[in-house]
Amino acid sequence: MNEPLRPLTLGEILDRTTQLYRTRFLVFLGISILPTGVVLALAFVVGLVVAWWSWAGASSVSEAAGYVLVAVFSLAVTLVALPIYLAAAALSTAALNHAVARTNLGEKTTIRDAYKTIWKRGWRYIGLSLLWALFIGVAPMIAWIVLLLLGGVLAALGQKAGMGDSASVLLGLTAVLLIVALLGYVIWMLLRLALAFPACVVEQIGAWPALKRSSVLTKGTKGRIFLLYLLVAILSWLLMMAITLPSTIFLALLPGMSNPQHAQAMGMVFLIIVYGASFAVQTLVKPIYGIALVLFYYDQRIRLEGFDIEWMMQQAGMAPAPSPAPEAAPWLSAAPNMAQSAGEGHA
Repeated sequence: MNEPLRPLTLGEILDRTTQLYRTRFLVFLGISILPTGVVLALAFVVGLVVAWWSWAGASSVSEAAGYVLVAVFSLAVTLVALPIYLAAAALSTAALNHAVARTNLGEKTTIRDAYKTIWKRGWRYIGLSLLWALFIGVAPMIAWIVLLLLGGVLAALGQKAGMGDSASVLLGLTAVLLIVALLGYVIWMLLRLALAFPACVVEQIGAWPALKRSSVLTKGTKGRIFLLYLLVAILSWLLMMAITLPSTIFLALLPGMSNPQHAQAMGMVFLIIVYGASFAVQTLVKPIYGIALVLFYYDQRIRLEGFDIEWMMQQAGMAPAPSPAPEAAPWLSAAPNMAQSAGEGHA
């Protein structure tokens, strides 16, 4: 697809997103499936450990020791699985942005090429993902905990001062206002940083400059990005219902499933269906976000910086192409190289 670059309306961006997704469906789907595959692999390992424990390990220790071991195992899984998932999600997002950017400009790419290109700067994209999560998730959560503790202290002081139920009512109203304020902050920050990954991948800039770049590029288009998020959220809900509802009806109509003896089994099957549907919907919908946000990125560069003219001049040979970013060593090889250098220096 090699259409001329020009400013697009929201409807045209959605239409272009559909066209790109349809023409390169397997590539975009293959790129976005990495985080889901990581989760499923980790869940499979945890399931094997739990099955082994139920079969052989649980009978060899006391009940109290069993609870302790389960708690330790759960904490270890969280500490190992969460960083792996976050890294996989960051690399998948970067690879998807790279593939969309090349496809939008009429070039071709593959799943392997996309991951090979972004792999050399993997730490940059993981760092950007962590900063993004810090501003959008961690910061409001910490603020909510602090304000909740402060509200509890103020409520206790109000009870001691004889304010009675009025203190509780005032605290409840304050809590509602704080929830609305924090929700507004999350939505505003989500829209402000929506173009950070496209800027980081396309312009080859660092994580912090990409956040600042997104703040500039999203000026005047936050409303359109909000509508995009809303429409995709509705689409995700519809897909979720389309998968889970027929499955639930089918299970309910099976002979003998209404028997109380099968209630637990049916509940487990239903949970498996829900989690499976959630992973499937996430994998299918993620490319829509990635494609649309890259299109918004180029649209804002066209509107604010005349990127369409710059691109046409480059294609006609009237302007030099931007110098390629210097090659970077694969990010996972940094530690061995540092260790080797330290050993040589010691010698």
